[in-house]
Amino acid sequence: MTTCIYLAHLNPVTNSHVEIIEEQKRENKVVVMPVRFLKEEKEINSRSFPFNFETRKKMIESVFGDSVTVSSNYTFLAPFKKYFPPLISPKSWSLRKQILQGIDGDYFTYTGDKAEGLMLKLYRLNPKVGTRKLVSASSVKNEMYEATQSDKSSWEKSVPSGVAKIINENWETVKKFASEEDMTMRIAGMKFPKEGYNSK
Repeated sequence: MTTCIYLAHLNPVTNSHVEIIEEQKRENKVVVMPVRFLKEEKEINSRSFPFNFETRKKMIESVFGDSVTVSSNYTFLAPFKKYFPPLISPKSWSLRKQILQGIDGDYFTYTGDKAEGLMLKLYRLNPKVGTRKLVSASSVKNEMYEATQSDKSSWEKSVPSGVAKIINENWETVKKFASEEDMTMRIAGMKFPKEGYNSK
């Protein structure tokens, strides 16, 4: 059976993510790899990435149980600048090796982003570029942050009920990042935390 490697932020898991995973599950074994950024073993979270890996893993498992595998192989280690420039940096190739660890037989990587698809192709990760879905995690996050200021919010209808429960259990995290500046920057089409970019 072919393995679909789904590399994504999943911060939070939305109905669109669920739709993508369901589509891929019909014909493939699915390994979901939520990205994480570590600095000295500590995960860096921010307004763009409020929920840590373990919370996102719980979100995925609340929907799919053990019918998909959740892997931590898609991990960047500080200083993140070591992964650049892409293709030239040895560190970027070691990330490719890390992603493929434990993946046997035929595989492809899934993305809804054309620029990311091109990058995955250059790394010979057999990308399959899907169509972008209507609900984006960014819009759900913004609705959550707005909900910390008022009672009215529509974010819950964009996520599965199990995920909404986990978000509500972690509402202090949402409140914390709602009032913070976004400490990320975009490099080569991907967001990275500013903290840990230059230093270990």
